[in-house]
Amino acid sequence: MFPNLLQRGLSATRTTAQQPLRRHLFQRHYRYKAQPPWHDRRFWYCAGAATTTGLVYYEYHIEESPTGRRRFNNVSPEYARQIGEQAYLETLAQYRNQIIPPNSPISRNVSRVATRLISATDQKDWVVHVIYAPDEKNAFVLPGGKIFVFSGLLSVTEDDNGLATVLSHEIAHQLANHSAEKLSQANLLGVLYFIAAFFVDPNFLQFGRAMSTLLLELPNSRQCEQEADQLGLYLMAKACYDPEQAVALWQRMKAAELSSPPQFLNTHPSTDSRIENIRKLIPQANMKRETANCPTPDLARAFFDSVF
Repeated sequence: MFPNLLQRGLSATRTTAQQPLRRHLFQRHYRYKAQPPWHDRRFWYCAGAATTTGLVYYEYHIEESPTGRRRFNNVSPEYARQIGEQAYLETLAQYRNQIIPPNSPISRNVSRVATRLISATDQKDWVVHVIYAPDEKNAFVLPGGKIFVFSGLLSVTEDDNGLATVLSHEIAHQLANHSAEKLSQANLLGVLYFIAAFFVDPNFLQFGRAMSTLLLELPNSRQCEQEADQLGLYLMAKACYDPEQAVALWQRMKAAELSSPPQFLNTHPSTDSRIENIRKLIPQANMKRETANCPTPDLARAFFDSVF
């Protein structure tokens, strides 16, 4: 009995003596856990390694666009094609009751101009659809060479040169691989947002997203549009269309505009800016037209109308 009491007393004394020590260790552990991660040297080792890896990956995927502009692109042609095919099926489903039959005069006319332009490129697998939408003055292209033209645009294009201006612009987007460029930019910004979410207040992160849209995404979109204007102008010249008529098309587009936001808030350059840039490019486009041994515009129109 006495030994047991003695043992319990010694155990109680040991436990009482250990309590301050445990409390001290717990407090040190709690203070360590409460410190920001950048107070730990290992954090900076990991951050430095991740940053170096990211910069190497970014530089490895830098390429030049057809006009010599440096850009980041980590989307493979196969993946871009898959995305384009999925978007194509979704677009067909969305406008299934508005797709004008390919044998109609409107569709045949659009396809004739598109075929003539495509013949001046090295890509042959293209599909052109006309969507019946009298109030919609627009056109777009999907990865893989799927072009959609809204019928309302034809009232502005008026003739083959105007239609060639629009179609060559859309074809140029595909030739310049702009879809993959925008997907790559979205991938890059998504990674940066994900990393920032661990260290930045959510309200400030939303502000950062808005600023990246204003300072990165929108300017890049306008660059792509200007590049498509340039490449499209050269393409229509190589196909023996009159590049000077591109200015007339954009003047008609400006007259048809109801309103547009300021250029810095828009995905596209202002119409006045586009007209000014196209005028500067017309001499080079005419040189390409001469290099292609094109006849005069009237003879070219009669020839291609009989062929296509």
